[in-house]
Amino acid sequence: MYFPTSSPNTRVHIGLPVTDLQRSLTFYRALFAQEPTKTHDGYARFEVADPPLNLSLHKDAEVSGNKSSASHFGIQVRSTDAVAERAAELDQAGLAPKREDQVTCCYAVQDKAWVTDPDGNEWEVFAVTDDSAQQYEKSLAGSCCEDTCCSEPVT
Repeated sequence: MYFPTSSPNTRVHIGLPVTDLQRSLTFYRALFAQEPTKTHDGYARFEVADPPLNLSLHKDAEVSGNKSSASHFGIQVRSTDAVAERAAELDQAGLAPKREDQVTCCYAVQDKAWVTDPDGNEWEVFAVTDDSAQQYEKSLAGSCCEDTCCSEPVT
């Protein structure tokens, strides 16, 4: 299995506009299996230890239900068993994950579970199981690098 090493002294920050903060809080509580670390009127922040992430949500009427300009977001885990465990947890939370096993995307073979937040942003929990000489093989969710880097198989 492949999993890159990273420093425990850093974390990624994402500021994400949302149309309905309460619906988004319900989704992200389930996705990260924790409560937000801070909430204010129109704002919430999740400081997640694993994966190291600082996610701030802010209500923004300009989002108007449209998906952000990001292709998708992901959480890489160490094994396919971990993907299955998170998928089961997400299913129990009512998020209805879509599973993909042994799909080729971005020059890697992966097992995945996809969920979509209330504003249409797609999140994948994934494990890389092998490298691949191909950039893309059509995924069930249709999300990995959709219409950008992975539009055609590379041989």
